[in-house]
Amino acid sequence: MEKIPASNCIYVGTSKITKAGRGVFAGRNIKKGEIIERCPIIEIPRNDAALLNKSIFVTYFFYFGKDKERMAIALGFGSIYNHSYSPNAKFKILQKERLIDFVAIKNIKKDDEITFNYRNGSPPKSPLWFEG
Repeated sequence: MEKIPASNCIYVGTSKITKAGRGVFAGRNIKKGEIIERCPIIEIPRNDAALLNKSIFVTYFFYFGKDKERMAIALGFGSIYNHSYSPNAKFKILQKERLIDFVAIKNIKKDDEITFNYRNGSPPKSPLWFEG
């Protein structure tokens, strides 16, 4: 397994997004295309998924696979990033490596909150599972 260094460019603080609680913020200026954070993921076994869908953890899952049929929890700050329909980052799951990369899609200024569209790959403005 490759070594995964901790990110030195982010921190967790109080989000200004309504009802979001915590969020991840830039600790320094981050350039478009830069990997913000690389997080290990824990894939949720299919047998456990039904049980966890009734828990608070459902709001922290990343869905992936051809038909978004697989779920994972990101370690590091991975499950704390908030949603935006105008994001400044995106995520990419590296299934074989069991990692998720958060990448800047535009320049991000120091102390700006880092967000991504939770619909990653779905219609970009379709309602989220917790908005219905």
